[in-house]
Amino acid sequence: MRRVIQSFVGKPPMRMLDIPAGAGQLSDALRELGHEVVCADLAQARPDYVRVDMNHDLPFEDASFDAVLCLEGLEHMLEPDHLIKELLRVCRVGGMVVLSTPNVLSYYSRLQFLLTGTLYQFLPANVREIGRDELTDRFHIAPVDYLRLRYMAEYFGGRVESIATDKYKRKVLMPLYVLIWLLGLPWALWIFFGPWANREHMGRNREMFSHINSPALLFGRSLVMFLRKVEHVRRMPSDGIN
Repeated sequence: MRRVIQSFVGKPPMRMLDIPAGAGQLSDALRELGHEVVCADLAQARPDYVRVDMNHDLPFEDASFDAVLCLEGLEHMLEPDHLIKELLRVCRVGGMVVLSTPNVLSYYSRLQFLLTGTLYQFLPANVREIGRDELTDRFHIAPVDYLRLRYMAEYFGGRVESIATDKYKRKVLMPLYVLIWLLGLPWALWIFFGPWANREHMGRNREMFSHINSPALLFGRSLVMFLRKVEHVRRMPSDGIN
């Protein structure tokens, strides 16, 4: 929350959507900065909350917000791609969409997956059995990595401006992380810049390589992605498809 709040300090007043709003701490801080914030959540912690099931279309008009904030929401969704589409739909062109989700590409998560077959913050034994029609939080069921999130954001009209994290995970393992990075660097360079890499998109490839090898993505607990909406996608690919 602190990282996201800092990005809006000193900005002109904006109309924002905070979803899921949780207990409202983020919204309160943004309101203190002079922004207008609409809070939406499945649970209604306060009387002014809009009750929203994020698995469905959001009950807001196209381009109705200057900024849309979705912190720790995607991983709870049955179809996170649909939520990404909706978050960008309700943001105006030129506006900002900020997403955060558990960073499953961190070295700690990779080690957990290597040794246990499970990803960090996605524990199958902790998932509750919930009926299909129950309107409740399903907790962490949908890991979304940086590359998938980037692709879907761009597909629905967004552009990645920057990435960040909240804090580093298991810093005591840093010597091991550095060794793994050195061992994998030649392979990673070949993947992004080798003879089969798409030469028409080398700028994009360099940015992806830079992000994937950044301290935020290698060591961070959460992935925070700042998107700029550059295009309004009027007809979504799912429209009319059964």
